[in-house]
Amino acid sequence: MTTSPAVFSIPVQRAFADALVAGLIDRFADGALGLAEGSILLPSNRARSAVQAAFVRAGGAGLLMPRLAVIGDADLDENVALALDAIDMDAPLPPAIEPLRRRLLLAGLIERYTPEGESPVTGAAAFQLAGGLARVIDQLHYEEVPASALVDLDLGAFADHWRASLDRLRLLVDHWPDVLAATGHTDRAARRNALLDRVAAGWRAAPPGRFVVAAGITTAAPAIARLLRTVADMDRGMVVFPGVDTAMAAAEWEALGPTAPGTDRAERPLETHPQYHLKLLLDRMGVAREEVAEWAAASPFDGPDTRAPFVSLLFAPADYTVQWQAAGDLKPATAGINGATFADDAQEAQGIALLMRHTVETPGRTAALVTPDRALAERVAAALARWGIAVDDSAGQPLGRTPSGALALLLAELAADFDPVALIALLSHPLVRKGEDRTAWLDAVRRLDLLLREPGLAPGWAGVSARIAALAADPDARGHTLAVELAPWWHGMAAAFAPMLAPFASPSVPPDHLLAALQNGLEWLAGDAVWTGPAGRMLADLFDRWTLARGAGPARVDPADFPAMLGQLLGEASVRPPYGGHPRLFIWGLLEARLQRADLMILGGLDEGRWPAATQPDPWLAPGIRRLVGLPAAERQQGMAAHDFASALGAGDIVVTRAQRSGGDPAVASRFWLRLTALAGELAQPAPGGIPLTDLAARIDLPSGSARPAAKPRPAPPADARPRRISVTAVDRLARDPFAYYANQILGLSPLAPLSAAPDPRWRGTRVHALFERWVRAGSSAEAFEAELAALASDPALDAIARAFWLPRIEPALRWAARQLIDAEGRTALKAEAWGEIALDGVTLTGKADRIDRLSDGRLAIVDYKTGGAPTAKAAFDRLDNQLGLLGLIGQQGGMKGVDAAEIGALEYWSLRPDRKAGGAGKISSTYGPRSDLRCAGEAVDHAADALAGLAARYLFGDAPFVPGDSATFGDYDQLMRRDEWFGRGEDGA
Repeated sequence: MTTSPAVFSIPVQRAFADALVAGLIDRFADGALGLAEGSILLPSNRARSAVQAAFVRAGGAGLLMPRLAVIGDADLDENVALALDAIDMDAPLPPAIEPLRRRLLLAGLIERYTPEGESPVTGAAAFQLAGGLARVIDQLHYEEVPASALVDLDLGAFADHWRASLDRLRLLVDHWPDVLAATGHTDRAARRNALLDRVAAGWRAAPPGRFVVAAGITTAAPAIARLLRTVADMDRGMVVFPGVDTAMAAAEWEALGPTAPGTDRAERPLETHPQYHLKLLLDRMGVAREEVAEWAAASPFDGPDTRAPFVSLLFAPADYTVQWQAAGDLKPATAGINGATFADDAQEAQGIALLMRHTVETPGRTAALVTPDRALAERVAAALARWGIAVDDSAGQPLGRTPSGALALLLAELAADFDPVALIALLSHPLVRKGEDRTAWLDAVRRLDLLLREPGLAPGWAGVSARIAALAADPDARGHTLAVELAPWWHGMAAAFAPMLAPFASPSVPPDHLLAALQNGLEWLAGDAVWTGPAGRMLADLFDRWTLARGAGPARVDPADFPAMLGQLLGEASVRPPYGGHPRLFIWGLLEARLQRADLMILGGLDEGRWPAATQPDPWLAPGIRRLVGLPAAERQQGMAAHDFASALGAGDIVVTRAQRSGGDPAVASRFWLRLTALAGELAQPAPGGIPLTDLAARIDLPSGSARPAAKPRPAPPADARPRRISVTAVDRLARDPFAYYANQILGLSPLAPLSAAPDPRWRGTRVHALFERWVRAGSSAEAFEAELAALASDPALDAIARAFWLPRIEPALRWAARQLIDAEGRTALKAEAWGEIALDGVTLTGKADRIDRLSDGRLAIVDYKTGGAPTAKAAFDRLDNQLGLLGLIGQQGGMKGVDAAEIGALEYWSLRPDRKAGGAGKISSTYGPRSDLRCAGEAVDHAADALAGLAARYLFGDAPFVPGDSATFGDYDQLMRRDEWFGRGEDGA
């Protein structure tokens, strides 16, 4: 007599773990040891924790739980052996190869074996491809497809690059088996399959006397299907699935697609449907859906019974959504489902945090955020922390995002390619010098930060040393004192780093040398702090496994590729926090949420690309090739995400959320959201405290009352607090924007230069001025100019972009400027970078002229170089550009150091912006002339003097407020003056 397999399903509205435990207690808890003699097979460690918690909730005192074993594809380890009493261990299986070692070996194969006509793949690219190749190997084992099936395909319909990819895959047939055998190991997935087959064979030959339950397993791998069928056929065995849709019409069920081996695959299966993987698993078990019985148990955490048919209707295949028109009244099924659409993902996180905080205020009530979006999970945890609520994000965070991982990656990137931004970030990292004299260390880092912000930093560690040495040796240099104080600290640190940096200086290095150097550098910087805590221990384990894999993979790598290799490993490792968060609040990823339920289920991040996540292309196998050989399509992961969403929808109290903008960009609603709102209609918005959640999230950080923009600032310090010394450039700042003058000269605020070694416009201008200064001092000859031009071309501060684009563009203008002086008859350069100072009606006026020339008639010419555009004569007449006129005033009165007083004959801007029409030459312009109301240099000098007198009377000796200028352009002090609040609203801010 043939008996039906014992296969059950717990409907989606039931809380899986609690309903499973309730049913097992009803069946097997005949005394204190009734449950203890049994075993439960589960899909993941998180599922095991959920079942353990359910037993604690249901069992009370004195209950002994069954043995729990994990056999899912996320936990390919010996855990399954806990369930094996009948395994024959006389012929032990080879151990599984360590994943990192396998990846290194595969990277070495990819580097060594390049198909004819293809470019070799090396370094970080080979390492990245090896990760994808390892996934292909695992998938082949999961589906029990021989690797030889990949190299015997007819690829006439595929593009050439896919043929090249399959040519590379020949190494799985020709080389990988031998390499793997030489290590004495086997692939982890292959070993898991062999273990499961041993269990199944042992149980078929001698079924265990205890009960065995396989619960919550949805992986459709053939080896798992065979084991589940064995369990289902045992006298005391049962298989319990989550949410098999037993009410779906037979035609719909079959429309999900062919699955059996040998069936016609011309029609693509609906792998994105939430029931597809369950149908595939049942087919591989040889179990008809009609043989699946409903699990006869319930729990206090169940949703309404009307929810299961609603979820089934919600995910009906496209050809069957006509049923929606005849659905009738769905209010009983959708009762308890609310939704909220936020303006952006920041407000979404804030709204979710508010819901979770509101839940905590109800004694005994629990809440869980379920989302695959790690950024959203981190934001919610941070928002809860503002109220002192700690919540565990059970999915963890990438190791590279933790302090220990970030420090390791920063150091590797800095060693491979020096960058001043990375240097300051590394030295100020919170783990560096933790527990020691960190205050003194950070003081030194701040001094270094200031010194590196000056433009023109030569690249590399040597450039920093040269900058500090040059500033320390020049008593007149700005930053001299800082450099003197910093020099001993910097030289000591550079000496300590030298051994660590040495391996990175070679073009090709064994990777274990780089790893050892990186480890030494981390220990010098942070000591044991980098290896402590969950993240530190995981980082230490990663380094240990990489060290033990010495000899595997590429023999030598380019140090420039090493940070990318390390970054890939750090990004793939997930650090899960220790327990200790709030006992009634949870953040779960999709894997962690399976089989678990809270009183309030918040399904967050329902935007396309977030939930479900966008499919990642396989670099090795085209979608069509995957179908040909019988591998799952990438879209099957979206079907699994749909099943997770459908399962979570079974809860009684649900809030679904999404954001209209994510990461600053417009977001598209998830297909799940669109289906839900199309079928259920507009969802009611939760309103904690009677206020809509979206309003709460938007208003929580806003001040109470209506917003009142700030008026235009009008600072007016007393006259005795106003300066009596002013530079010619400060005069122009005062004329154009009095508030900017106030902020700079009275408050002493100035913007910091960017922290970067790349030449910026400021450095270029400074360097061109230095070229002409040295040239004039050397005699202004053609030979001296060529020497200065050669020095500019070889300046170590020039990067490749500046050498290729900026220098060739500006060189013709520089030559033009030199020729203007060399060829000028009766004109002599007297002084470059001439400093001057005069006292004028109680004000000390200072300034520096780029160059002062003596004209043939004995008068002086003031020259100012501009690497950009020059000011207009109109600006000079409007008293907004007074620089040259005031420099002329200083020279006219004999205030220029080393230059005798004389009448001013010319005020000239020499613009070095290349003019294409003039063959790249520059242009000379004046602040006066026929097109200006100022006819000569003398008038321009007098006009500038009058401008200074008027400004001094109003702002330096008077009580006029320093009101911001009316320019529509952006300035350095816009934030300080709160410009965006008053600009365009009139003087009174209206």
